[in-house]
Amino acid sequence: MNLSVKSVENVEYMIEQIKDKLKVLNLGAIKPSHFDEEMYEELKEIYDMVMKKNSFSPNEMQALVEELGNLRKK
Repeated sequence: MNLSVKSVENVEYMIEQIKDKLKVLNLGAIKPSHFDEEMYEELKEIYDMVMKKNSFSPNEMQALVEELGNLRKK
């Protein structure tokens, strides 16, 4: 998968990978349909950071979820 290309499929992939890595319990809170390609670069930055880390503190998880919330379609 080439994540350097902006596409709906890549947005969906990154969101699913972030959810899996963060072990998001409320799966309905973060859906790929909540995001569009307009925020692709910001989403990619979050994805890259999440994939690099092995664990997250509660504060880091809260900050990541808040940031994802800020990127949602209005």
